[in-house]
Amino acid sequence: MSTQLQQTQIINQRVKIQTVNEDEAGQRIDNYLLAQLKGVPKSLIYRIIRKGEVRINKGRVKPEYKLQSGDVIRIPPVRLSEKEQAPISNKLTKVAQLEQQVIFEDEYLLVLNKPSGIAVHGGSGLDFGVIEALRALRPTAKFLELIHRLDRDTSGILLVAKKRSALRNLHEQLRAKTVQKDYLALVRGQWQSHCKIIQAPLNKNELSSGERIVRVSEQGKPSETRFNIEERYGQATLVKASPITGRTHQIRVHCQYAGHPIAFDNKYGDKKFDEKLALLGLDRLFLHAAAIRFEHPKSGETLRLNAPLDKKMKAVLTRLRENKHD
Repeated sequence: MSTQLQQTQIINQRVKIQTVNEDEAGQRIDNYLLAQLKGVPKSLIYRIIRKGEVRINKGRVKPEYKLQSGDVIRIPPVRLSEKEQAPISNKLTKVAQLEQQVIFEDEYLLVLNKPSGIAVHGGSGLDFGVIEALRALRPTAKFLELIHRLDRDTSGILLVAKKRSALRNLHEQLRAKTVQKDYLALVRGQWQSHCKIIQAPLNKNELSSGERIVRVSEQGKPSETRFNIEERYGQATLVKASPITGRTHQIRVHCQYAGHPIAFDNKYGDKKFDEKLALLGLDRLFLHAAAIRFEHPKSGETLRLNAPLDKKMKAVLTRLRENKHD
C-alpha cells in the first residue's frame, strides 16, 4: 500500500470550488484546468471532464465549453500515476532548452523560437508539449496560454500570453488579419517568379487512422498565402511564405499545390527530393516561422521579432549554395 502511495502524485487533494472572474472568462474549460492543475496531462483533463467529475454550475460540460464570468467550477481530486508523471520528467533536457529559446518576454507576453519536433501542447497521443513544459518551468506563473499554434515539425516564432487581456488582444489582431507572419520554406524545384499569391480553398479531412490531411477543394475554406523568392539553388528554392489566413497546414498544402512541396514534409512532400537533401544533412521539415509583426497588447507599440534558423538548417543552405549548379 505504501509503495503505491509513493508512486502516486496527488495534484489536487480535495474537491475545489472556484468562481470564474472577468479576467478568466472566455477561455475553454480544458485550458483553464490545464493552468489550474499544473503537471496533469491533457488526456487526464479530458477524462475527468467527460466522466462528469468536473462540474460547472452543477452541470456537466464538454471540453470546448467557454467559461463565463460568475461560473462556479467544481474541480475533483486528481492523482497522477507514475506513468502519467513520466512525460515531463523524461524530457527535462528538452524542457530546460526551451528557456534558452526565449527571444522576447515582458509581463504580458513570452515569445519562443520553438525547436522542430516539439508539439505546442499535449494531446493526440502526446502528453507533453511546449505549453506544459513552460508551466513546469514556471510553476508560479498564474497564466500561460498559447496565442496561436505551430505544427510539431515547424520551428520558429511562437507567442504565449502571460495575461488573459494579452490573449484576447492578440486574438483580435489575428482575426483582423493585422498580424504579419513570415515563414521560410525550402521547396523542390525552381519557384516561378510570377507566382506571388496562392488563393486555394482548403478542406480538412480526418482519415480512419485519425491522421489529419488537408486538401485543396472547392468545398474548403478560403485560404491565401503570399510568396517571395529569397534564394535559388540548383534543384530547390528558398521562399518566404506569408499566410493571410491561418488554416491548418496552409503553407505546406499551398506549396504542394504550386508543384513545389516543402523539403521533408512527411504528409505532402516528395521522397526523392528529400533523399537528395538528406545527403546534405537535412533530417526535418524545412519550414520555419522566421518573423512576426504585431501591436503590443498593452502599449500599442509595433513589435517586429525575428527568430534565426538553427545551425543545421543554415548548414544545409550553405551546402546548397556550394552545389548551386548541380
